Amino acid sequence: MFAALVQGPLIRLVPVGMIVLAIQRAVFVEHTVADVKLQIVLAFAAAAGAAGGSERGAIAGFTLGVMYDLIEGTALGLTAIPMLVAGVLAGLLALVAADPQWWLAALFVLLGAAAGEAMVPVVRLFIGEDDPWPPDMATVVPVVAVSSALLSPLFVPIARWCLRMKRPEWVAPADGAPS
Repeated sequence: MFAALVQGPLIRLVPVGMIVLAIQRAVFVEHTVADVKLQIVLAFAAAAGAAGGSERGAIAGFTLGVMYDLIEGTALGLTAIPMLVAGVLAGLLALVAADPQWWLAALFVLLGAAAGEAMVPVVRLFIGEDDPWPPDMATVVPVVAVSSALLSPLFVPIARWCLRMKRPEWVAPADGAPS
């Protein structure tokens, strides 16, 4: 059991997640785009899904979301569930291509982050918060999604390293292969 923990993705994901969380809390709390705080942790969860598939995206999204909830002091699961959704959706979309090009991975991250950010009010509604729907939701989701897509060329390779994924190698067909 100990060997599975050491060889699994969490041994790399947690320290990298701490760095991303620190950057989120130190830089992106004060610097906003169109009065929207950029969610780089959500972008990293969606990038993990685009890099590793839906199962690894779910693991990364839930782990990063629980870490975010513990640091922010919010209800446990308030952020973990939307990040899980972002990782799973980006991973399911990544099934389209075995090794997506950077722009296709950016599209998967964009859609995953948009779905994850759109899930936040739904989760707030389920835990019973007063007024879970922010009035500027039509601005928040596109800004977070586009910023996540712009960060994906940086986050997808980092997520691939965290999840211990290797790029597939292309092998030329043998000469004289049957047609």
